[in-house]
Amino acid sequence: MNDTNAGTGGSRRDIRPARGKLGVLLVGLGAVSTTFIAGVESVRRGRSRPIGSLTQLNTIRLGKRTEERAPLIKDFVPLADLEDLVFGAWDPIPDDAYASAKLAGVLSHEDLEAVGDFLGTIRPMPAVFDKSYVKRLDGSNVKKGADKMELAEQLRADIRDFKAEHGCDRLVVVWAASTEIYLRPHDVHATLETFEEGLRAGHEAIAPSMVYAYAALQEGVPFANGAPNLTVDVPALTDLARARGLPVAGKDFKTGQTLMKTIIAPGLKARMLGLRGWFSTNILGNRDGAVLDDPQSFKTKEESKLGVLDYILQPDMYPDLYGDFYHKVRINYYPPRGDDKEGWDNIDIVGWMGYPMQIKIDFLCKDSILAAPIVLDLALFLDLAARAGLSGIQEWLSFYFKSPQVAEGLYPEHDLFIQHWKLKNTLRWLMGEEQITHLGMEYYGEQE
Repeated sequence: MNDTNAGTGGSRRDIRPARGKLGVLLVGLGAVSTTFIAGVESVRRGRSRPIGSLTQLNTIRLGKRTEERAPLIKDFVPLADLEDLVFGAWDPIPDDAYASAKLAGVLSHEDLEAVGDFLGTIRPMPAVFDKSYVKRLDGSNVKKGADKMELAEQLRADIRDFKAEHGCDRLVVVWAASTEIYLRPHDVHATLETFEEGLRAGHEAIAPSMVYAYAALQEGVPFANGAPNLTVDVPALTDLARARGLPVAGKDFKTGQTLMKTIIAPGLKARMLGLRGWFSTNILGNRDGAVLDDPQSFKTKEESKLGVLDYILQPDMYPDLYGDFYHKVRINYYPPRGDDKEGWDNIDIVGWMGYPMQIKIDFLCKDSILAAPIVLDLALFLDLAARAGLSGIQEWLSFYFKSPQVAEGLYPEHDLFIQHWKLKNTLRWLMGEEQITHLGMEYYGEQE
C-alpha cells in the first residue's frame, strides 16, 4: 500500500492547448478589478511578484514523497500565460481604470504611476445596472433597453465585439462588482424557458448579475461570481452551463474575515475544542462598504458569511461541542479606512473539563489586495476547465469562495484545507497523475 490512491490516476484528459490571447472581462471596474489589472501588468513588467496566486507560485506534489516531484502548478497544467491576458470591463461609472484605481486608493502613488499608462487605456463599457438592486451606488454609464432580454443581447454584442477587436482566442467573465440585494430562488429561475420569459418580461427576480451570466454563457464564455449574489446559482443557468459545455463557479471571493474563519475553525474541530460564541465585526470604507451599508445588500453578504461555521463544525454531529454557539457578523461602513479593512473576531472556546478560553483576531487587511490574486486564479482555472471539457459547477474551485456553489442536495465544503486538497487532486486527475491520500504506509514496511 502506498500514499497514493491506487486506480485513481490513469490517462490524462484531453486538454486543448492555451494558444492565443485570453480575454478577461470584468463586471465592475472598481477597487478589486483595477488592483487585479494593475498587479498583472506590474508582474509582466518585472516590478512585482504575484503573491497570493496559487497558479503562479504554488507547487503541487506528484507521486510518493521519495520521488521529490513538486513542480509549480503553472508548469504542471497548461495555463494561459500572463503575457496573453487582455482586459475589458463594464461599469456604471465611466472612469477609466487609472482614474478608478486612483479613486480607490488601494495602490501607492509609485505603483499606480508605474502602470498608469496601461490602466488609462482600459475604459468600461456601459453596464447593465439597476439602482433597485444596489441602492447605494449610481452612475451614468448605463445601458438602456426595452427589457432585460434586450440588455442581455447588448452584453452579448459587447462580448463578441471585444473578442474580435482584441483578437482573443478565448474569454472568461468574472463578476467583481458590488453585492446586490438579497434574492431568494424563484420559479422564474427554474428552467431556461422560464428564465428567458422572465428576461422578456423584466421580472424583478432576475438581477443584473443574472443578465451578465446569461449573456456570457450564451456566448460560450465561462463565468465566475465573486459576490454573494444568487447570480448563476439557479437551475436555469447551471443547466445552461452544462448544455453549452461551460464551467461556472461562485460565490463571493473569500478574502478577509471569512478566510480566517476557514483557517481557524477547522483547527478547533480537529482538536475537538468547543465553541460558545464567535463575534465578528468589520469596518471598511470603500465602495463595497458603502453598498453594504444598505440593509438589503448586507443581508446577501450576511447569508454568505454566517453559513461557514455550521458547515465546518457540524453541530448535528457534535452537539456537546458546537450545538449551541452564538455567531454574529457585523459590517460597518467607515469612510476614513478606504480599502484598508479591519476584521475583528472574538472567539470564546471551551477546553478540557469545560474550562473557558478566548482567541482574539485583529486582521488589518487590504480587501482588494487579497481579492486580486483570486480573480487571476479563477480566470486561469476556468479557462483550463473549459479547455478540458469540464462543464457546470466547478466545486474544486471552492477554495476561492465564501459560499461555494455545489450540486443540488450537497452541502458545501468550507474547510480551507480540504478545499485546497480537492483543488490539487483535481489538477492531478486532469493530468492523469495519482491522487494523494497521505496514508504513507509503504514507507514503514509491511503492516499486518
